[in-house]
Amino acid sequence: MYTARVYVTLKASVLDPQGRAVERALHALGYGEVRGVRVGKVIDVTVEAPDAGAARRRVEEMGRRLLANPVMETFEIESVKPASGAAVEG
Repeated sequence: MYTARVYVTLKASVLDPQGRAVERALHALGYGEVRGVRVGKVIDVTVEAPDAGAARRRVEEMGRRLLANPVMETFEIESVKPASGAAVEG
């Protein structure tokens, strides 16, 4: 089993009202130097696969089909690692 960490963010061309709200709040707290806050999400997926490459391919498919809205979002797989406590064959 492998765990993949996926980052999903809005495309640069898409307005990010949540990011803008966070930026305004940070300015109100005295962090006036902050510019361009963008808010995204992190998704950890544990998947059964024979190896890390197969796990990455499956998670890429998941990202394209469900985890990210291709019209508004992009996704990046940060890492694919053996799941905690899982024995890795190889």
